[in-house]
Amino acid sequence: MEDYAYILDYLPQGRPDEKSFRRVPLAIAVGEKEFKLFELIPKPNVSLIIGERIYIGKDIEKREKIEHVKRRIAYDELTNAAKSELPYVLEEIVKRREEDFVRFFNEATPIT
Repeated sequence: MEDYAYILDYLPQGRPDEKSFRRVPLAIAVGEKEFKLFELIPKPNVSLIIGERIYIGKDIEKREKIEHVKRRIAYDELTNAAKSELPYVLEEIVKRREEDFVRFFNEATPIT
């Protein structure tokens, strides 16, 4: 379960391919721990910044900017802007959790 995610793209008018009466503001994000991709519904009158780290966990009171997680998405469903931001955000996540990755690779056993 992801508790934190990083914003890859923010669509204040929703996805352009959705019907106009169904459009709601939408954020696309990548999870910090398992790198899952999400569509998020932000709270009303909240502005989101690309690359921003936000709480998306189960504790609703801790969610300052996100109303709820709409769904998980595949890489192919990312917007072009989100696809271009993804490498930079992943680099930031790896730098932030460097100790975890170094420990994993140092303790990992050979595959073969």
